[in-house]
Amino acid sequence: MSITLIYTVVVLSAIGIIAAIILYYVSQKFMVHEDPRIDQIEEALPSANCGGCGYAGCRAFAEACVEENELSSLFCPVGGNECMNEVANILGLEAVQKAPKVAVLRCNGTCDHRPKTNQFDGAKSCSAASSLYSGETACAFGCLGYGDCVDVCDFDALHMNPETGLPEVDDEKCTACGACVDACPKDLFELRKKMPKDRKIYVACRNEDKGAAAKKACDVACIGCSKCFKECPFDAITMENNLAFIDSDKCKLCRKCVTVCPTNSIIEVNFPPRKINPEQVAEPTSAGPDSTDKA
Repeated sequence: MSITLIYTVVVLSAIGIIAAIILYYVSQKFMVHEDPRIDQIEEALPSANCGGCGYAGCRAFAEACVEENELSSLFCPVGGNECMNEVANILGLEAVQKAPKVAVLRCNGTCDHRPKTNQFDGAKSCSAASSLYSGETACAFGCLGYGDCVDVCDFDALHMNPETGLPEVDDEKCTACGACVDACPKDLFELRKKMPKDRKIYVACRNEDKGAAAKKACDVACIGCSKCFKECPFDAITMENNLAFIDSDKCKLCRKCVTVCPTNSIIEVNFPPRKINPEQVAEPTSAGPDSTDKA
């Protein structure tokens, strides 16, 4: 072995050792010390990475929890209160209990109520169709029916009904992550407070046209008559842009608004059949049609 080769090996070894020492020093100097509670919180989360909490994923949400001094503005809709209690225990904080929510579709424009006036031959995507025109019916506010919401749901809680042409929400699977809310270009999905026995009362319409135009476009459109607004004893209904809205936090499920709605745009779900008051049932009479008309 020549002296040149020996020098080469020694020099290269020295350079390698010096570089290793420098790298070690730099790594220690600029090391980012991560709070070990982040890993604990991430493990407690459902690992859905759905973004329903407002962060990019469960890891980002865990980092946000560690940085905050209280958890009132942080909530995991998938894990719910039980998950947040565990997060609070890790951080030594108090969890804020929130009522569970569920997604609802504020459109009841089925094929029977909202007939098609044209046919779209482009890409079967709600986002694509909405950027090009108002839809295949006379209602520019209704569901397009191409299932973008179904595609983004990671929990198999949304399916298209082939008969109605509308998406349907499975309350048992829905985690209120909000993915469908973000995906719908018509802003038809809403996260509403989950009531006992999964009962719901809401206005299944987003048509902001005036009464005659809305009714012409869809048989069950809200016509902005304000009858439900006047009937509600709990101030749960507001009127804006010719459209009624029921606040799920204020609604007491009395169903008075449902009975006065002239177009049946207010939906009631999972309620028992209404009791018929015998005094309100008209008794048959022998009188002619004139008496009936007067009544």
